[in-house]
Amino acid sequence: MLLFAMGFLLVIIQPSSGQFPRACANTESLLRKECCPPWDGDGSPCGELSSRGFCQNILLSQAPLGPQFPFSGVDDREDWPSVFYNRTCKCEGNFMGFNCGECKFGFSGLNCTERRLRSRRNIFQLTTSEKDRFLAYLNLAKNTPSQDYVIATGTYIQMNNGSNPMFRNINVYDLFVWMHYYASRDTLLGGSNVWRDIDFAHEAPGFLPWHRAFLLLWEREIQKITGDENFTIPYWDWRDAEDCVVCTDEYMGGRHPTNPNLLSPASFFSSWQVICTQSEEYNSREALCNATSEGPILRNPGNNDKSRTPRLPSSAEVEFCLSLTQYESGPMDKMANYSFRNTLEGFADPRTAISNISQSGLHNALHIYMNGSMSQVQGSANDPIFVLHHAFVDSIFEQWLRRHRPMLEVYPAANAPIGHNRENYMVPFIPLYRNGEFFKPSRELGYDYEYLQEPALDSFQEFLIPYLEQARQIWAWLVGAAVVGGIITAVLTGLILACRKKRGTFEEIQPLLIESEDYNNVSYQSNF
Repeated sequence: MLLFAMGFLLVIIQPSSGQFPRACANTESLLRKECCPPWDGDGSPCGELSSRGFCQNILLSQAPLGPQFPFSGVDDREDWPSVFYNRTCKCEGNFMGFNCGECKFGFSGLNCTERRLRSRRNIFQLTTSEKDRFLAYLNLAKNTPSQDYVIATGTYIQMNNGSNPMFRNINVYDLFVWMHYYASRDTLLGGSNVWRDIDFAHEAPGFLPWHRAFLLLWEREIQKITGDENFTIPYWDWRDAEDCVVCTDEYMGGRHPTNPNLLSPASFFSSWQVICTQSEEYNSREALCNATSEGPILRNPGNNDKSRTPRLPSSAEVEFCLSLTQYESGPMDKMANYSFRNTLEGFADPRTAISNISQSGLHNALHIYMNGSMSQVQGSANDPIFVLHHAFVDSIFEQWLRRHRPMLEVYPAANAPIGHNRENYMVPFIPLYRNGEFFKPSRELGYDYEYLQEPALDSFQEFLIPYLEQARQIWAWLVGAAVVGGIITAVLTGLILACRKKRGTFEEIQPLLIESEDYNNVSYQSNF
């Protein structure tokens, strides 16, 4: 019944149109290279009159990049978003958004001062009504045009350096499919030449922060179009699974009875059309994906190349990955050894952490196992299992952050592949987010995972946490100070006793300075 109700909503919801802000997708904004739209609350750019933010020049990272991309000035995504805009909104306090009209993740309320903590849950622990609501929300997103964003259908040069804007409306779900495509597409070098060894969302340090931001933004858009502020993405815990247990008509769509590559007609996902899956055709035409429908979702779970991915990941492999202490290492790409990021992403063996690109582990294993739309990087978000999968991958990232408590400096500041340094802005998000902003515990971003929840800390403990963390970083100095302090105390105490003994020799008529019953109170501080 709920599914029918949501279908009815598609008719009555006011249409709107979705990663370039609509307000900036015009000739004037492109020629001025400025994206500082007015906030509806007061009509001023970035809500400046209400002290929500102001328009400022973009501050780009000057840190050196790795050698993986040997070009400069050939890709619109270099130094994002400076090819299109060099002035955007800088939001104050807890405000966020391309016009500072929203709250930062984890905050709500009229002035964004109220803390909120939402919980992501296992999809199999949802009630039937909760699960049906989630599926209905997915379908609603697939059929609702984005209010705030549009997509680029041409490069900046094809737009004649901004004088001929090339943008298109898109529905909310496909907006995120397109963003995933745009971040991972090849670089067009002219003619039939392309550069494939480039990806702003994968194969490098930003893989986990990028997808963390991606899911949060996706979650936020669903909350907006449904009015359900409590909505969170469920996850699929695929550890030790023997097959695709979510691949049923009750959940994400079963197998077609006559064509194993298609979804069952009993699932409304069978009617979904995919976009951005024909990368070779785009490259040959020197074009971008324009979100034209390209056929149904393909999925044939388990009938993949077993020599590359023999099975779904195990609990033991996840636990080994979590034991790795280095977030990143070596070249900081898919050849990195003993890297937590590379092992979780799936380019390193989940039993040894040694790079092995002939095999697909953990995150990659799930994509390959699905044997269809999920298995091609640029278009993988077409399959709605994508969000369940990446929510669980994000939960593993969260476990690692809680276990190892890394400082922000652990995330590489320089020499990572293009777009992946700590201070680089993530492609293609506007408003702008740096990679390092999402290298932090999920609770600081307003969400948790049900299976990771811990007893709430009292306010005093919360107050102490940052100081205890700093103490942990300088423990060796603290121990040294304790030893030195103990030695100095012992020497001073010895001198005092010696002086007292000397006074007792010359002043025999004085009573003892320390009576016998006071000896038990004498102590020597030797450590903290």
